[in-house]
Amino acid sequence: MNYFANSTWQDYLKDIIDILIVTYIIYHLILLVRGTRAIQLLKGLLVLVLIWAASTWFDLYTLKWLMNQMFTFGVLAVFIIFQPELRRGLEQLGRGKLFGRNADDEELSKEIGAVIKAVNYLSRRKIGALLVFERNTGLNEYTESGIPMQSVISSELLINIFIPNTPLHDGAVIVQNRRIAAAGCYLPLSENPFISKELGTRHRAAIGISEVGDAVSIVVSEETGQISLAIEGQVVRDINEESLISKLYEELGPKFNQIEKRKPFWKRIGGRK
Repeated sequence: MNYFANSTWQDYLKDIIDILIVTYIIYHLILLVRGTRAIQLLKGLLVLVLIWAASTWFDLYTLKWLMNQMFTFGVLAVFIIFQPELRRGLEQLGRGKLFGRNADDEELSKEIGAVIKAVNYLSRRKIGALLVFERNTGLNEYTESGIPMQSVISSELLINIFIPNTPLHDGAVIVQNRRIAAAGCYLPLSENPFISKELGTRHRAAIGISEVGDAVSIVVSEETGQISLAIEGQVVRDINEESLISKLYEELGPKFNQIEKRKPFWKRIGGRK
């Protein structure tokens, strides 16, 4: 009570800042070890702490002595056990990435990189392809028309799916929650009468799925090898790589410019409509 009675607003502000900084650091440390074997090791350490607390609470002398001996050398053991994670964290800190980008950003970068590599490969060889990325509007009714996969996105897998005369090459690949949900999916065709007659079934399917929801579609033309992007019922044909990467980051990332999104799609991106 004396602490609160004698504290000033500067003391409260300092405590709040202190707590926020510690919370921020702990949060990024959790992101650093998430998905690694360090999580299982941390669970083991938590079990040891609980055993030590129980031995202290129930005054179990032998068990408490044993746990005290373990914790005496525990600091050194932690450095040895978590050596790979500590080294990785220090490397990221040295590159300025520990607190700069979160895990979602890195996953999105890997996903977009794999997609770009795959569509460029398919484009050079004029292999037709259709990729659809789910956003807020669910696409389960369309994934059910294809072959379930639930696979990690990789350029090699995407290329292999669309190779001609393979079982899954016909139809669309649908991506949900950063995973390939299904392949060989059937999509609704656009009935827009103003679509160019040059566009075939793949392009009409890409536009059609973007008309019934907010999905993002990428098409590789089998005739010309051109890469096109369809959003909001509009299509940008022969889009360049830089514009495609930028647009995928904008539309699939957690943050995007709301003011820009109010503009018509075809005015927000370079390319030929």
